[in-house]
Amino acid sequence: MPASTSHQNHSTTKSAERPHGGVENELTRAVGEWLPQIERALDAACQFDDGCPETLAAAIRYAVLAPGKRLRPALVLMAADACGGSIDAALPGAVAVELIHAYSLIHDDLPAMDDDDLRRGRPTVHVQFDEATAILAGDALQPMAFAQLCRLAPPDRIAEAVRVLSEAAGPSHLVGGQVDDLAAEAGRLPFGGPDGSVEGEGVAFSNEPAAQTGRNDALTFLELIHRRKTGALFAASLDLGAVISGASRQQRDSLSDYAANVGLAFQVVDDLLDHTADESEMGKRVGKDLERGKLTYPGLIGVDGARRRADDLIERALESLNAFGDAGWRLELLARYVSRRSR
Repeated sequence: MPASTSHQNHSTTKSAERPHGGVENELTRAVGEWLPQIERALDAACQFDDGCPETLAAAIRYAVLAPGKRLRPALVLMAADACGGSIDAALPGAVAVELIHAYSLIHDDLPAMDDDDLRRGRPTVHVQFDEATAILAGDALQPMAFAQLCRLAPPDRIAEAVRVLSEAAGPSHLVGGQVDDLAAEAGRLPFGGPDGSVEGEGVAFSNEPAAQTGRNDALTFLELIHRRKTGALFAASLDLGAVISGASRQQRDSLSDYAANVGLAFQVVDDLLDHTADESEMGKRVGKDLERGKLTYPGLIGVDGARRRADDLIERALESLNAFGDAGWRLELLARYVSRRSR
């Protein structure tokens, strides 16, 4: 695999392999050939025998097969491609990640969590069905995901794939990040003023040293939340593609660095969109973070500061791709798409 010596080298890839056009159009064409495969594989994963109640099956299919960007399964396939692996062999990993993602969205939308009534332009699962069905659909999706990983070949890669995804979806990452996110929203923060609390969104920090310390602590805490809530599944997706493809340790480390930066940039941009985007574009309610007093990047460092932070993260992500040379062109397009997406 050719190694690139500079960012310039990996940015200029073979014209015969790489499509041209706007970043979002390029990304669509770069992964478009895989989307039908992903959709068919997801549909196949959501076929059930007579033991599954009809309502539960309907709720699972409603959540998993809803129109979406399929970023996480695409990441699995992008990593496999960059590491010289087989797309067909990586598909079970792509499906597994999307099932975990679907479960996390169902549960995050619940009234006890983020209390959302709109997802991808449609009623959320607990609104479309009921709260108990939504909880149980999320519960069912977790073992379904690991059953997908058991289909991997060769079998000696199954254990590592299960470890990667279970850690990402577990208490120290995805679930722990959600717990801290809820704590931050409720004002239960491990830093702040004399009473140990910090208001959430819209805090008017002064120039006093204590106020600046509070802002820095809030940013550190917010980044920790997002590196677990969003970043963990981004990282797991890429690592799964690498594991399935028999990647080297260097390749896995480079993908880990890329994932850490792209995953956090994705959330910074998400915070920006909640502040600035139109609801019809987003397909979900916007301005909700502000209403609920959540910690966000624009709320702590302003819209311009958040944009600069996203740009810096994307630049670091691109530098991580140098080890892949031309083979990382799809991952480069994804990083540029994340920084410029409008929904």
